Amino acid sequence: MVYVLLFNARTENEGIHTLNIDGKDLVLMFEHEDDATRFALMLEAQDFPEATVEAMEQEDIEEFCESAGYSCRLVETGSLAMPPEQNLEQTTWNPDQPEEAAPSSTTNGPSQTELDRLRQQLEKLL
Repeated sequence: MVYVLLFNARTENEGIHTLNIDGKDLVLMFEHEDDATRFALMLEAQDFPEATVEAMEQEDIEEFCESAGYSCRLVETGSLAMPPEQNLEQTTWNPDQPEEAAPSSTTNGPSQTELDRLRQQLEKLL
């Protein structure tokens, strides 16, 4: 099990936290829940929306990242991951977007059908 940060968890407008490094999106997978929670609190201190720490199978996150064109990195227990000092001015996820108005697909990510399939797989694990 690893821990990732989700925004609007378990809604149609769910988003996963990524870091943009050299133009590539990177999902952090934390080995320990406390480390993920600490990182989420640091994000909130930088005016991010509240993130939910979710436990998931590492293989499922790796498959999701591969299908979405993201990279992923395991943050080992006790490592102090720090958010970057600068946040993106514009994100591909809108925390205020109503659930029914969520986009059905994006040009750089998986299709809505693929997202629904992955979400169902992840929900079965919980």
